[in-house]
Amino acid sequence: MKPAPPLAVSGPKPKPSRFDGFWPAVLIVLAGTAAYANSFSGPFIFDDRYAIADNSSIRHFATALLPSPDATTAGRPLLNLTFALNYAMGGMGVRSYHISNLLIHVLAGLTLFGIVRRTLRERPTSNLQPPTSKSNNPGIQKSSFGEDATLLALAVSLIWVVHPLQAEAVTYVSQRAESLMGLFYLLTLYCFIRSQDSGDRRQKTGSKRSEAGSLPNSAFSFQPSALPVLRGLGEGGWLAASVLACLLGVMSKEITVTVPVVILLYDRTFITGSFREAWRQHWRYYLGLAGTWLLLAHLMTGLNQRAAVGFDEGVTWWSYALTSCQSVVRYLELALWPHPLILDYGFDLAHDAMTVLPFMLVLVVLAAGVVISLWRWPMVGFAGAWFFLILAPTTSIVPVTGQPMAEHRMYLPLAGVVVLIVLGLHRLLGRQSFPVLLVLAAVFGWLTSQRNETYRTEERIWRDTVAKCPDNERAHYGLGIALARAGRITAAVTEYEEALRLRPDYPEAHSSFGSALKAEGRMAEAIAQCEEALRLKPDFAEAHNTLGGVLFAEGRTAGAIAECEEALRLKPDYAEAHNNLGIVLNAEGRTAEAIAQCEEALRLNPDFAEAHNSLGNALGTEGRTAEAIAQYEEAVRLQPDMASIHFNLALALLKVPGQANEAATHLEAVLRLQPDNDRARKILANIAASGP
Repeated sequence: MKPAPPLAVSGPKPKPSRFDGFWPAVLIVLAGTAAYANSFSGPFIFDDRYAIADNSSIRHFATALLPSPDATTAGRPLLNLTFALNYAMGGMGVRSYHISNLLIHVLAGLTLFGIVRRTLRERPTSNLQPPTSKSNNPGIQKSSFGEDATLLALAVSLIWVVHPLQAEAVTYVSQRAESLMGLFYLLTLYCFIRSQDSGDRRQKTGSKRSEAGSLPNSAFSFQPSALPVLRGLGEGGWLAASVLACLLGVMSKEITVTVPVVILLYDRTFITGSFREAWRQHWRYYLGLAGTWLLLAHLMTGLNQRAAVGFDEGVTWWSYALTSCQSVVRYLELALWPHPLILDYGFDLAHDAMTVLPFMLVLVVLAAGVVISLWRWPMVGFAGAWFFLILAPTTSIVPVTGQPMAEHRMYLPLAGVVVLIVLGLHRLLGRQSFPVLLVLAAVFGWLTSQRNETYRTEERIWRDTVAKCPDNERAHYGLGIALARAGRITAAVTEYEEALRLRPDYPEAHSSFGSALKAEGRMAEAIAQCEEALRLKPDFAEAHNTLGGVLFAEGRTAGAIAECEEALRLKPDYAEAHNNLGIVLNAEGRTAEAIAQCEEALRLNPDFAEAHNSLGNALGTEGRTAEAIAQYEEAVRLQPDMASIHFNLALALLKVPGQANEAATHLEAVLRLQPDNDRARKILANIAASGP
């Protein structure tokens, strides 16, 4: 394709739209806030445990950029740093994490608005039609969207920000990886676009443009930035900012690998007119973008928790490719009709090509349409290519076996679909499309708010997933975990049994089942479940730790110590195993060692209430009552609904003169939580009988 010459348009310069001020940004922020206002109290779920709760590297800024290979943030240091910032602000309180997720999402929406508005101001409405006889190059057109560019960009951003399909990437805390990457992905493109209107570029092309005529309402005659620091950036400055944004995206999630390809396509489609000309003008910039792949390769080495990618996972490229055909079509369906939304679609893979044939045909037709559109209708073609290129790393032939389909992967690709919807309606209805688009955004915002209600509790989101995917063993397992944490052990056992019926070789379910059986006093069965988990997965640190707890309950302290130590050998920063080892050592009379283990658990996780309680017990054994009380009080602050902590604190307070009333208060708390606790009732009665 030949390079597109400068766009020549004559006529008076249109008046600035009243929407060109801050109102679009205000509307986007308000819409996003309204849609997600009810998400701030949602608990940590699913992978949040590995990314936040069990991630010791976020406790200290010194280790924030070095996440553990066992964390889901491994290879994503910038993501890990943002979690460290949240932890510094509010510990394990969920509110700051959710607010940060929304802030990132809204900033991404504002960036998308800037990209679409600037692109539409340069690209004309006739790009939605075949080239006329006057020009066979789609880069040379004479009509423009004019004032409608801002309104159309606002519609795109509003719908994208409040679309229910985005809820997983925003409300599910650890999926910040997707939205953070998306923000920097969009910023990379935005800065590249801005570079084309820099002072440096105007100096290069000013004479040509003066000959061809002014460029009213062009993408490359933008209003000055509202930020003074950005006004002076030349072309080189904006390009450097673009490469930096790409680098930050690489440090957030691996999908940024597609950025250089997407920007090269944008350059060819909207700026230079050909790949050759794009490379000729910006080859240094593209080498800079490609250089970020070196950092990405380094970050992806030595990953543990996220290692379920690739052919060594026992999944063939063919079966994963077939599954991806179904997934991509399903993503498109959800973009148009976001129901039902599902947290976890399970592990199922397609193996029969004939059952997937309809999906394959749909994708072939769509891919062919994108290729044709890139020549005849460039804007349509680019939006379609955006969708396919960004999805490519997770929906190609390289298996992502942990989650073959996940809604958060549509975070950025959804923008391409929304652009096509908005421009299509505008093509059909003209300006009458704006009220329709506004209503659509309002409906989507309400649906997103309703979806957030499903995330309100861990049990609710997993019950929703089980109802929609009853054959998903991981959904039953997740529900079992939620029920066990709520103290509903019998119900949790039922869910673990169902998970194991669906997948007998599920080590995590065997281990958690063993823990639940221990709580029910079924020790022999609990040991059998833990041993089965270790048979299936010998290096499973959590199963060793669980087995250690069961053996200790059986009175087999030597075996318990051995299992806890093995868990720590496999996972040295495992706070729960340090705490369990401390409990066993304290029972063995090795109090000094027990204190050291509990202190190490708290160094790794200062908000670990059970470790504060265990440390209080060990300190109390040494007669250090005041220090023990301080630990119990901190444990109560962190976990006020744990009866055993209140009871231990009450016993410690009774050793201090004048603290009987305070002890009675905690014993009353025990009876509220455990009405059948006879020991607490008797002690409370003795306090009352002894008088003031």
